[in-house]
Amino acid sequence: MLTLKLITEQTDLVIKGLEKKHFAGAKEAIAEVIATDKKRREAQTTLDQNLSEAKKMAAEIGGLMKQGKKEEAEAIKAKVSGLKETNEALKQQMEAAEKELTAQLCQIPNIPYPEVPEGSCAEDNWVVKSNLKECVIGKDTVGNWDANPVVETAKLPHWELAKKYNLIDFDLGVKISGAGFPVYRGKGAQLQRALINFFLAEASKAGYEEIMPPTVVNAASGYGTGQLPDKEGQMYHCNLDDLYLIPTAEVPVTNIYRDVILDEKDLPIKNCAYTQCFRREAGSYGKDVRGLNRLHEFSKIEIVRIDKPEHSAESHKEMLAHVESLLQKLELPYRILRLCGGDQSFTSAICYDFEVYSEAQKRWLEVSSVSNFDTYQANRLKCRYRNSETKKTELCHTLNGSALALPRIVAAILENNQTEEGIHIPAALQPYMGCDLIK
Repeated sequence: MLTLKLITEQTDLVIKGLEKKHFAGAKEAIAEVIATDKKRREAQTTLDQNLSEAKKMAAEIGGLMKQGKKEEAEAIKAKVSGLKETNEALKQQMEAAEKELTAQLCQIPNIPYPEVPEGSCAEDNWVVKSNLKECVIGKDTVGNWDANPVVETAKLPHWELAKKYNLIDFDLGVKISGAGFPVYRGKGAQLQRALINFFLAEASKAGYEEIMPPTVVNAASGYGTGQLPDKEGQMYHCNLDDLYLIPTAEVPVTNIYRDVILDEKDLPIKNCAYTQCFRREAGSYGKDVRGLNRLHEFSKIEIVRIDKPEHSAESHKEMLAHVESLLQKLELPYRILRLCGGDQSFTSAICYDFEVYSEAQKRWLEVSSVSNFDTYQANRLKCRYRNSETKKTELCHTLNGSALALPRIVAAILENNQTEEGIHIPAALQPYMGCDLIK
């Protein structure tokens, strides 16, 4: 969440940032936070004054008793007793204000960096890079870009290819669990495993320590990374135990550093993790959810970094380069988008999406989001580091990204590599797959 220091000292900047993110009622929300903080601070000031006065009175009572002035001492005792009652009320007032303040701050999103484009939706995102010569770079190219960059043989969509080669059984998934829970089998399951091993191996080469975290988390963990409160109802909740199925490995991995003070020399911390991910995808419907396009359960490799503020921009660049290298090695047509303010997530300060092109579906498929959260998550997590020069503790920056999410990568590999002989396996993946063709 945003820090009170930022809100109170740079109020106009915060409001402008929230408006850029198209957060409704930005001025009113910030005004409420400032008013609640003022109420909390006023109660604290009065309480401190009362405690100081009570301390002086206690010393005065002792002196009066020694002098035999019992009546005067008893009168002061009565004042101290009255102050205790007042102080107890002030403490309750402070606690209520602190709870109210936390609740208010949790409803306010992160503010975007200056380089984040203006815009309200996906059509306003900027294409900043692509490996396709035909792709126009810049603004106003996302919603209406319709180039056909892949070979003409890529005719069948992945759900038909999956059936043709017996790779994925969507109907069996419906029988066992419901829509959005596919069953991978044979070469399809092998392709999943090959991609997982390939992505983890590449992350290890890039210096990421592999983590194998739980796939259920408590409410404190969901709160720490901003998935809770769950405003859109996207998390699966295990009511009996009050646990949540993770939507991404970002949640358990980042929470490793909740309530931790790190040494500056250990930064940046680089972790990666393979997990199953679970998302309710409430409100999703239509052609965009067919096949592997939008699932309730899927596999993903996540990369996470904890860094110093002055180095986090460099970390972000390195993460973007890592994800791009994966798509290059898989020989997929891709583009990189810088998201506009209105299309960013609640918690991110800046985010880049990676998309691969589906020739059979004639559309781009998002396969990764790489975000810098600045201090927003760290403030919720109380994730700090000790400055080696000042010896003071400061909030870290947190960053994460998919490297990569498997479903749409599988879809793109199947669709973009279909031939009359079968599905060609990219050279980089062949050692993990054990073959160069699915037939």
